[in-house]
Amino acid sequence: MLRNLNNVSTKQHRIAELAKRSPALVFTSLAHLIDLEWLLEAYRRTRKDGAVGVDGQTAADYEADLTTNLQSLLERVHSGTYRAPPVRRVQIPKGNSSETRPIGIPTFEDKLLQRAVLMLLEQIFEQDFSDSSYGFRPGRSTHQAIDATWKHTMDLWGGFVLEVDLRRFFDTLDHGHLRTFIQRRVRDGVVQRLIGKWLNAGAMDSGYVSYPDCGSPQGGVISPLLANVYLHYVLDEWFHNDVLPCMRARTRLVRYADDAVMIFEVESDARRVLAVLDKRCSKYGLTIHPEKTRLVDFRRPLLSPGKSANARSKPQTFDLPGFTHYWSRSRSGHRVVQRKTMSSRLTRSVQAIDSWCKAHRHDRLIDQHAALCRKVRGHDAYYGITGNGESLQTFRFLVHRAWRRWLSRRHRKRKLDWDKFNRLLESFPLPPLRVVHSFVGNREVNV
Repeated sequence: MLRNLNNVSTKQHRIAELAKRSPALVFTSLAHLIDLEWLLEAYRRTRKDGAVGVDGQTAADYEADLTTNLQSLLERVHSGTYRAPPVRRVQIPKGNSSETRPIGIPTFEDKLLQRAVLMLLEQIFEQDFSDSSYGFRPGRSTHQAIDATWKHTMDLWGGFVLEVDLRRFFDTLDHGHLRTFIQRRVRDGVVQRLIGKWLNAGAMDSGYVSYPDCGSPQGGVISPLLANVYLHYVLDEWFHNDVLPCMRARTRLVRYADDAVMIFEVESDARRVLAVLDKRCSKYGLTIHPEKTRLVDFRRPLLSPGKSANARSKPQTFDLPGFTHYWSRSRSGHRVVQRKTMSSRLTRSVQAIDSWCKAHRHDRLIDQHAALCRKVRGHDAYYGITGNGESLQTFRFLVHRAWRRWLSRRHRKRKLDWDKFNRLLESFPLPPLRVVHSFVGNREVNV
């Protein structure tokens, strides 16, 4: 396997170097690079504990005769006889609303093949993607997007923030435009046909298969890359090539998948972009959410509230992604942009804890405690950033409240009041508050 990994890595490095050295180069021959070694590496990188697709096959089932299965897959890919099975569609709650988000679960073999193609295309398009894009890219993370947003708002003293929200992006992604974008860099027939088969594979829901003429199912291995390619040409490239040269003052963009913020130094620039944004998205079959897409006056407050009737009004807040950004004062008294957990995300996390405590209230205390500790650490792993201590502390209090509530219902007569529960916490304490992502060197702005 080590030899296979080295061979695959060498091929990927060569593709990336060629794509970086020649930005206008179109790759017409890539499929020959997908051989048995390439599929073995794709299998190694494919998640083994994911949900099963429409065929019910698990990773263990596929591994039972791995070499034969991979050889068969390889022959079908190169002969053009591979047929992409429909994805299994499930609906998951979207935030705290009654809306749901459809997730498509491919079969294990389809995941493996999508991973193999992703390993090719990623090397090419990563050379083209903008530095302002952070979502679902190797070496980039949500917290880098958050840090970049913080730096831009501090540099521009807050400015005017345009929150961009695309309505049902993954469901409305236009197949024709996507193929055109892919062909700007890749015109290999085998790869193009595979992408077309995945886009047209259909989705099985409640035993019925539907074939939508647009969209890319969330949950597929290849879907995040296709989404980034689409938004790179629709939003990122347009912003850097067409918008920035027309701006009067400094303007910045931060995009994480289909969520983006544009930060403007002057209001007139922000309103000009807002006026043409819907037309730009509509050209490519996308719709901006009329309520969630909004212009926020995020300029730094000049004075403390109440000091002067002429003082600038309290600045608004904006969200990205999972955090609310707002102006506050640092410990030294200076104005600084702070981040806290979005209230909707906090509510959703607590509701999940409450449901878990209800379902497991009769488990042994030691088992409940171990599971809750893992959940709290997982929460901290994402939301544990500099300046978010109050939200983390609130989360712990709400976890304590949910745990005490359902422990108290283990018996009809013996209630667990807070005094008894606090004594219990001495033996079963939750993990202490921890800042996992420390943004060192955050600059402050004097007022």
